[in-house]
Amino acid sequence: MNICRFSDKSLPSLGFVALGILTSPVSAQTQRQPVLQQIHVPHNYYYREMYLPQATSGPGWVTWSPDGSEMVFSMQGSLWRQKLGTNEAWQLTAGGGYDYQPDWSPEGHWIVFSSYRNDAIELRLLNLETGESQSLLADGAANLEPRWSPDGSRIAFVSTAYEGRWHIYTADFADGALKKVTRITEDHDSNLPRYYYSRFDHYLSPTWSPDGKSLMLISNRDHIWGSGGFWQVEARSGAPMRLVHDEETTWKARPDWGRDGRVVYSSYLGRHWNQLWLMTGDGSNPLQLTYGEFDATNPRWSPDGRRIAFIANEYGNTELRVLTLPGSAIETVHADRRHYRAPMGTLRLRIVDAAGQPLPARVSVTTAEGLSLVPDSAWRHADDGFVRSERHFEYGYFHANGSASL
Repeated sequence: MNICRFSDKSLPSLGFVALGILTSPVSAQTQRQPVLQQIHVPHNYYYREMYLPQATSGPGWVTWSPDGSEMVFSMQGSLWRQKLGTNEAWQLTAGGGYDYQPDWSPEGHWIVFSSYRNDAIELRLLNLETGESQSLLADGAANLEPRWSPDGSRIAFVSTAYEGRWHIYTADFADGALKKVTRITEDHDSNLPRYYYSRFDHYLSPTWSPDGKSLMLISNRDHIWGSGGFWQVEARSGAPMRLVHDEETTWKARPDWGRDGRVVYSSYLGRHWNQLWLMTGDGSNPLQLTYGEFDATNPRWSPDGRRIAFIANEYGNTELRVLTLPGSAIETVHADRRHYRAPMGTLRLRIVDAAGQPLPARVSVTTAEGLSLVPDSAWRHADDGFVRSERHFEYGYFHANGSASL
């Protein structure tokens, strides 16, 4: 028999938590079905592990306030707000789903973000004055990477709404709602013998030009291998695309077009790791910015163009860092003090065998909504499928060497 002992000091209630501890393999479930079945792309391990947003125990995605003094980032399946130069973070969203990919509106009133819930990924809108969020687009598709236009009147995003394939859409925004949602990329059968990807081209990671007229995006148009290069297209339906920088991007480029025309992106060109690079808006003069035996991803320009926020995994878990230009000064943003939206407690686990000795185990802690919780220092894991009649989300877990604290 394997025993879990925990301390409930400072824990208001255990009624909202389901705890599972596994020390042996789980039997296969014949009714298991893949996560996000509405995505009709071969070999889902590529887009699932390398493109879809992940709930990370550390920061995973970041956006700047319009004045450059604060940032909002995703962490532990929620959105958090933090002022630069401090170590305090305030939780903005909680419960209902896993929230990722925030983008702060230019006038400062809204945060648009993607949220995995109801067996889909919807776009949601957070009102920073009231602290309340609402559904912005919930059509049963996977809707990702929302980005405000420079004037705040439109939002570009990626969606599988058409035939389950990755396309770029734009929508007008007014009065807290989307108007006139338009697919701007062509559904194009390449007729290429792609093994890992669909014959139909995909389109990812849109970013607006400084004048708000065009988008830069990632597409595998005319490519057999890989996730594609950098293309430009006018932000309207039927506009022709133009290849501006031909480089394999492994789903992680996530370009960000700054107000001064420079584009920052993540590249693994000639290396085993992704690092930050710069190029001009026409795709020329690529320049490497960071170096290291780790990944630097999801870069975002500060509004004044002097700093770049990004995510690094140098020490195993993810960290939020800020690079200052010109030069190479890098600051790590620590969220040591966290202010939650609701009262929180601490769950301490001690896992032992029949003799009372510490026992390594795979642990799952689940909220009433079906969301998994992990320690801040743990690496999150999740199954690639689940039984819909039993769960709202796939099974999430972490590994513990006999003890853990959440």
